[in-house]
Amino acid sequence: MEHFIWNVDPNIFAFGSLQLRWYGLLFVGSFFLGLMLLKWVYTRENRDPSVLDNLLIYIMVGAVIGARLMHCFAYEPEFYLSHPMEIFKVWKGGLASHGGLLGVLIALYVFAKKYKEDYMWLLSRVAMPGALTAAFVRFGNLFNSEILGLPTDKPWAIIFERVDMIPRHPVQLYEAFSYLTLFALLIFIYKRVSPSFATKLLPGVFLTFMFIVRFLLEYTKTRQADYTTSLPFTTGQMLSIPFILIGILWIIWAFTSHRKVKT
Repeated sequence: MEHFIWNVDPNIFAFGSLQLRWYGLLFVGSFFLGLMLLKWVYTRENRDPSVLDNLLIYIMVGAVIGARLMHCFAYEPEFYLSHPMEIFKVWKGGLASHGGLLGVLIALYVFAKKYKEDYMWLLSRVAMPGALTAAFVRFGNLFNSEILGLPTDKPWAIIFERVDMIPRHPVQLYEAFSYLTLFALLIFIYKRVSPSFATKLLPGVFLTFMFIVRFLLEYTKTRQADYTTSLPFTTGQMLSIPFILIGILWIIWAFTSHRKVKT
Protein backbone atom coordinates (compact mmCIF):
# COMPACT_ATOMS: atom_id res chain seq x y z
CA MET A 1 0.00 0.00 0.00
CA GLU A 2 1.33 3.43 -0.95
CA HIS A 3 1.07 6.17 1.63
CA PHE A 4 1.22 9.94 1.37
CA ILE A 5 4.79 11.21 1.77
CA TRP A 6 5.27 14.46 3.70
CA ASN A 7 8.54 16.26 3.07
CA VAL A 8 7.70 19.94 3.36
CA ASP A 9 10.51 22.27 4.39
CA PRO A 10 9.63 23.75 7.82
CA ASN A 11 11.18 27.05 6.67
CA ILE A 12 9.19 29.37 4.45
CA PHE A 13 12.50 31.02 3.66
CA ALA A 14 15.94 31.22 5.22
CA PHE A 15 18.58 33.90 4.75
CA GLY A 16 21.67 33.01 6.73
CA SER A 17 20.64 32.70 10.36
CA LEU A 18 17.37 34.51 9.65
CA GLN A 19 14.50 32.08 9.21
CA LEU A 20 10.75 32.34 8.85
CA ARG A 21 9.16 29.03 9.79
CA TRP A 22 5.65 27.77 9.10
CA TYR A 23 5.29 26.97 12.81
CA GLY A 24 6.00 30.54 13.86
CA LEU A 25 3.72 31.99 11.18
CA LEU A 26 0.84 29.73 12.21
CA PHE A 27 1.43 30.33 15.92
CA VAL A 28 1.53 34.12 15.68
CA GLY A 29 -1.16 34.20 12.99
CA SER A 30 -3.57 32.31 15.23
CA PHE A 31 -3.23 34.99 17.90
CA PHE A 32 -4.12 37.73 15.45
CA LEU A 33 -7.13 35.75 14.21
CA GLY A 34 -8.08 35.31 17.86
CA LEU A 35 -7.74 39.06 18.35
CA MET A 36 -10.20 39.67 15.52
CA LEU A 37 -12.61 37.20 17.09
CA LEU A 38 -12.35 38.89 20.48
CA LYS A 39 -13.01 42.29 18.87
CA TRP A 40 -16.24 40.80 17.52
CA VAL A 41 -17.09 39.47 21.00
CA TYR A 42 -16.36 42.81 22.69
CA THR A 43 -18.44 44.70 20.13
CA ARG A 44 -21.28 42.16 20.38
CA GLU A 45 -21.41 42.58 24.16
CA ASN A 46 -20.97 46.37 24.15
CA ARG A 47 -17.51 46.35 25.73
CA ASP A 48 -14.55 48.58 24.93
CA PRO A 49 -12.21 46.68 22.57
CA SER A 50 -9.36 49.17 23.02
CA VAL A 51 -7.72 46.94 25.65
CA LEU A 52 -7.38 43.98 23.30
CA ASP A 53 -3.97 44.88 21.86
CA ASN A 54 -2.54 44.71 25.38
CA LEU A 55 -4.47 41.49 26.06
CA LEU A 56 -2.82 39.89 23.02
CA ILE A 57 0.63 40.63 24.43
CA TYR A 58 -0.28 39.18 27.84
CA ILE A 59 -1.66 36.00 26.29
CA MET A 60 1.28 35.47 23.93
CA VAL A 61 3.87 35.97 26.67
CA GLY A 62 1.97 33.75 29.11
CA ALA A 63 1.47 31.01 26.51
CA VAL A 64 5.11 30.89 25.40
CA ILE A 65 6.62 31.01 28.91
CA GLY A 66 4.19 28.46 30.32
CA ALA A 67 4.51 26.09 27.36
CA ARG A 68 8.29 26.30 27.35
CA LEU A 69 8.71 25.68 31.07
CA MET A 70 6.28 22.76 31.03
CA HIS A 71 8.10 21.14 28.11
CA CYS A 72 11.50 21.58 29.75
CA PHE A 73 10.60 20.28 33.20
CA ALA A 74 7.86 17.75 32.42
CA TYR A 75 9.21 16.16 29.24
CA GLU A 76 12.99 16.63 29.29
CA PRO A 77 13.97 17.59 32.86
CA GLU A 78 17.36 15.88 32.92
CA PHE A 79 18.58 17.64 29.79
CA TYR A 80 17.38 21.12 30.74
CA LEU A 81 18.53 20.91 34.36
CA SER A 82 21.95 20.00 33.01
CA HIS A 83 21.83 22.72 30.33
CA PRO A 84 19.73 25.55 31.84
CA MET A 85 20.64 28.09 29.15
CA GLU A 86 18.88 25.87 26.61
CA ILE A 87 15.58 26.75 28.29
CA PHE A 88 15.74 30.19 26.70
CA LYS A 89 16.30 28.86 23.16
CA VAL A 90 12.62 28.64 22.26
CA TRP A 91 13.42 28.82 18.54
CA LYS A 92 14.83 25.29 18.75
CA GLY A 93 11.34 23.96 19.51
CA GLY A 94 9.75 22.39 22.54
CA LEU A 95 6.42 23.78 23.77
CA ALA A 96 3.88 21.85 25.87
CA SER A 97 0.19 22.74 25.54
CA HIS A 98 -0.58 21.98 29.19
CA GLY A 99 1.95 24.59 30.29
CA GLY A 100 0.75 27.01 27.65
CA LEU A 101 -2.75 26.85 29.12
CA LEU A 102 -1.48 27.42 32.66
CA GLY A 103 0.57 30.35 31.43
CA VAL A 104 -2.46 31.88 29.74
CA LEU A 105 -4.59 31.41 32.88
CA ILE A 106 -2.03 33.32 34.94
CA ALA A 107 -1.61 36.01 32.28
CA LEU A 108 -5.38 36.53 32.07
CA TYR A 109 -5.59 36.88 35.85
CA VAL A 110 -2.86 39.54 35.86
CA PHE A 111 -4.52 41.32 32.93
CA ALA A 112 -7.96 41.23 34.58
CA LYS A 113 -6.57 42.73 37.77
CA LYS A 114 -4.72 45.50 35.98
CA TYR A 115 -7.53 46.47 33.59
CA LYS A 116 -10.38 45.70 36.01
CA GLU A 117 -11.98 43.08 33.75
CA ASP A 118 -14.13 40.24 35.08
CA TYR A 119 -11.78 37.25 35.13
CA MET A 120 -14.46 34.60 34.55
CA TRP A 121 -15.99 36.57 31.69
CA LEU A 122 -12.57 37.02 30.11
CA LEU A 123 -11.61 33.38 30.61
CA SER A 124 -14.76 32.12 28.92
CA ARG A 125 -14.37 34.38 25.88
CA VAL A 126 -10.68 33.61 25.40
CA ALA A 127 -11.56 29.90 25.34
CA MET A 128 -12.90 30.32 21.80
CA PRO A 129 -9.75 31.70 20.13
CA GLY A 130 -7.76 29.41 22.44
CA ALA A 131 -9.15 26.36 20.64
CA LEU A 132 -8.26 27.95 17.32
CA THR A 133 -4.67 28.56 18.43
CA ALA A 134 -4.37 24.95 19.61
CA ALA A 135 -5.37 23.77 16.13
CA PHE A 136 -2.88 26.07 14.40
CA VAL A 137 -0.08 24.90 16.69
CA ARG A 138 -0.71 21.30 15.63
CA PHE A 139 -0.66 22.32 11.98
CA GLY A 140 2.70 23.91 12.79
CA ASN A 141 3.88 20.62 14.30
CA LEU A 142 2.94 18.96 11.02
CA PHE A 143 5.16 21.34 9.06
CA ASN A 144 7.98 20.61 11.53
CA SER A 145 7.46 16.84 11.17
CA GLU A 146 7.28 16.58 14.96
CA ILE A 147 5.00 15.00 17.58
CA LEU A 148 4.93 11.87 15.49
CA GLY A 149 2.31 9.16 15.56
CA LEU A 150 2.97 5.47 16.02
CA PRO A 151 3.56 3.29 12.97
CA THR A 152 0.35 2.08 11.28
CA ASP A 153 -0.80 0.49 8.05
CA LYS A 154 -3.99 2.56 7.89
CA PRO A 155 -4.65 3.99 4.42
CA TRP A 156 -4.51 7.55 5.77
CA ALA A 157 -1.07 7.05 7.33
CA ILE A 158 1.64 9.57 6.42
CA ILE A 159 5.35 9.00 5.85
CA PHE A 160 7.38 11.84 7.35
CA GLU A 161 10.33 11.58 5.00
CA ARG A 162 12.43 14.07 6.98
CA VAL A 163 12.35 11.59 9.88
CA ASP A 164 12.09 8.10 8.38
CA MET A 165 10.14 6.10 5.79
CA ILE A 166 7.69 4.51 8.23
CA PRO A 167 3.92 5.14 7.70
CA ARG A 168 2.56 6.77 10.86
CA HIS A 169 -0.66 8.05 12.36
CA PRO A 170 -0.95 11.76 11.37
CA VAL A 171 -1.65 12.60 14.99
CA GLN A 172 -1.00 16.29 14.37
CA LEU A 173 -4.00 16.34 12.03
CA TYR A 174 -6.10 14.27 14.44
CA GLU A 175 -5.54 16.92 17.10
CA ALA A 176 -5.82 19.92 14.81
CA PHE A 177 -9.20 18.90 13.39
CA SER A 178 -10.43 17.93 16.87
CA TYR A 179 -9.58 21.43 18.13
CA LEU A 180 -11.28 23.03 15.13
CA THR A 181 -14.36 21.01 16.07
CA LEU A 182 -14.03 22.32 19.63
CA PHE A 183 -13.73 25.86 18.27
CA ALA A 184 -16.96 25.43 16.28
CA LEU A 185 -18.71 23.95 19.33
CA LEU A 186 -17.67 26.85 21.57
CA ILE A 187 -18.88 29.41 19.02
CA PHE A 188 -22.18 27.52 18.68
CA ILE A 189 -22.72 27.48 22.46
CA TYR A 190 -21.71 31.12 22.80
CA LYS A 191 -24.26 32.25 20.22
CA ARG A 192 -27.07 30.02 21.51
CA VAL A 193 -27.00 30.58 25.28
CA SER A 194 -27.23 33.69 27.44
CA PRO A 195 -24.02 35.65 28.09
CA SER A 196 -24.13 34.79 31.80
CA PHE A 197 -24.48 31.06 31.11
CA ALA A 198 -21.72 31.21 28.48
CA THR A 199 -19.42 32.73 31.10
CA LYS A 200 -19.99 29.72 33.34
CA LEU A 201 -20.09 26.97 30.73
CA LEU A 202 -17.45 27.67 28.07
CA PRO A 203 -14.30 27.09 30.18
CA GLY A 204 -15.59 23.71 31.34
CA VAL A 205 -16.41 22.60 27.80
CA PHE A 206 -12.99 23.77 26.63
CA LEU A 207 -11.09 21.86 29.32
CA THR A 208 -13.12 18.66 29.08
CA PHE A 209 -13.13 18.39 25.29
CA MET A 210 -9.53 19.42 24.70
CA PHE A 211 -7.92 17.20 27.30
CA ILE A 212 -10.05 14.15 26.62
CA VAL A 213 -8.79 14.49 23.04
CA ARG A 214 -5.22 14.86 24.34
CA PHE A 215 -5.61 11.83 26.61
CA LEU A 216 -7.03 9.56 23.91
CA LEU A 217 -4.65 10.58 21.15
CA GLU A 218 -1.64 9.84 23.35
CA TYR A 219 -2.34 6.20 22.45
CA THR A 220 -1.40 7.00 18.85
CA LYS A 221 1.75 9.06 19.65
CA THR A 222 5.36 8.12 20.03
CA ARG A 223 6.75 8.69 23.53
CA GLN A 224 7.75 12.31 24.06
CA ALA A 225 9.18 12.35 27.59
CA ASP A 226 12.83 11.34 27.95
CA TYR A 227 12.07 9.20 30.99
CA THR A 228 9.71 6.37 31.92
CA THR A 229 7.54 5.73 34.97
CA SER A 230 5.88 2.66 36.42
CA LEU A 231 2.45 4.19 35.76
CA PRO A 232 0.33 2.92 32.84
CA PHE A 233 -0.06 6.45 31.44
CA THR A 234 2.23 8.72 29.45
CA THR A 235 3.37 12.09 30.76
CA GLY A 236 0.87 13.80 28.47
CA GLN A 237 -1.98 11.68 29.82
CA MET A 238 -1.04 12.30 33.45
CA LEU A 239 -0.93 16.03 32.79
CA SER A 240 -4.34 15.84 31.07
CA ILE A 241 -6.21 14.01 33.86
CA PRO A 242 -6.45 17.00 36.27
CA PHE A 243 -7.74 19.25 33.47
CA ILE A 244 -10.39 16.68 32.51
CA LEU A 245 -11.61 16.35 36.10
CA ILE A 246 -11.70 20.12 36.56
CA GLY A 247 -13.56 20.51 33.26
CA ILE A 248 -16.23 17.95 34.18
CA LEU A 249 -16.76 19.51 37.61
CA TRP A 250 -16.88 22.94 35.97
CA ILE A 251 -19.67 21.86 33.59
CA ILE A 252 -21.66 20.33 36.46
CA TRP A 253 -21.25 23.54 38.46
CA ALA A 254 -22.30 25.67 35.44
CA PHE A 255 -25.57 23.78 34.92
CA THR A 256 -26.33 23.53 38.64
CA SER A 257 -25.77 27.22 39.33
CA HIS A 258 -27.64 28.22 36.17
CA ARG A 259 -30.70 26.24 37.26
CA LYS A 260 -30.60 27.87 40.68
CA VAL A 261 -30.54 31.32 39.10
CA LYS A 262 -33.52 30.46 36.86
CA THR A 263 -35.55 29.22 39.83
